[in-house]
Amino acid sequence: MAKEQLNPLVQPDTEGFFGKHGGKIDHPDLVAALAEIEAGFRSIVGDSEFIAEMKRLQATYVGRPSPIYHARTLSKRGAQIYLKREDLNHTGAHKINHCLGEVLLAKKLGKKKVVAETGAGQHGVALATAAALLGLECEIHMGVVDIAKEHPNVSRMKILGAKIVPVSEGAGTLKEAVDSAFRAYIGNWEQSMFAIGSVVGPAPYPEMVSYFQSIIGSEAKEQFQQQYGCLPDEVVACVGGGSNALGLFNAFLDDDGVRKVGVEPAGEGLDKPGRHAATMTLGKFGKIQGFNCYYLQEEDGTPAAVHSIASGLDYPGVGPQHCHLKDLQKVDYETATDEECLAAFLTLSREEGIIPALESSHAVAYALRRAAELPADKHILVNLSGRGDKDVDYVLSKIEL
Repeated sequence: MAKEQLNPLVQPDTEGFFGKHGGKIDHPDLVAALAEIEAGFRSIVGDSEFIAEMKRLQATYVGRPSPIYHARTLSKRGAQIYLKREDLNHTGAHKINHCLGEVLLAKKLGKKKVVAETGAGQHGVALATAAALLGLECEIHMGVVDIAKEHPNVSRMKILGAKIVPVSEGAGTLKEAVDSAFRAYIGNWEQSMFAIGSVVGPAPYPEMVSYFQSIIGSEAKEQFQQQYGCLPDEVVACVGGGSNALGLFNAFLDDDGVRKVGVEPAGEGLDKPGRHAATMTLGKFGKIQGFNCYYLQEEDGTPAAVHSIASGLDYPGVGPQHCHLKDLQKVDYETATDEECLAAFLTLSREEGIIPALESSHAVAYALRRAAELPADKHILVNLSGRGDKDVDYVLSKIEL
């Protein structure tokens, strides 16, 4: 891994901004804490021992590189559909990519514990896994709604030794879990490190998480060229906070012939406020949880209620790098509804024998729709960011088979 893995378009200025988005924390209790994390991050990106340890764990523990799979049955609809199989990583999603980096950093900083939020539970499982591997305590804050929806991941976190903190305030989902985790971190930052689960939050988190996730795109670009002798026509990923999407897009940002598409949740419909989480489509500029971005707002600027069938996508904001890329017209942002997501979940399961996470199913839904619009010689690469074991019981409660 090297610093130049991050495209300059998604590297911040000295104040943590990407254009007008992002920024550093102004909370008096967190300025020193995040300055310490940023200094640590700056030191590890040039540390050959740290990089060697990351590469060792990626290869022997995570199972990288994750393969690219040609979904031939799905591709009968028109364009050829390929899947970057992040669901095959240890712990079942892309989250392990940055969690290993964050826990290694926490250990280098002499911390005893990592604290984090989780929505779908994949970040929580990955962080608990990395903490168990490296001998740190782990505390995960999770909304009560998501705990009920994602109980398999809750069980996994407990088995791995993590302390689960249920969050019942507000909507009891991801935003409230972030608030709760930050409060816990403020009270004990000298002994712990906040390990955020996406490319959101104040500096240095968007840059740091995207740095660790950039391996997705660098692998995918090299693999696709080697296997198919060209670049894909479109690269597609779901967007909640945006880490898996940014990880994929990063390597293709200078390739104007490759369309980059982020797919966010339209939930029960874009015409139903509070029942979707289409931040890039309908959000407005402002500040949320310590950083500037587009987010879904009430008239007074407070974050609006959001919904998605996928717990990992029901966040009212989005990563500042995505907002900047939208402003630059480097990435297009589309949507998929809950209904389309469920249909894609079943289609991929039954036509290719791959059960995807509901989050990833949004990207699959767009790819199925888009493939029917394009000729058979076009190539669509989808980041299959996670597997759907965690979602099986919830899906069965929603549909009749």
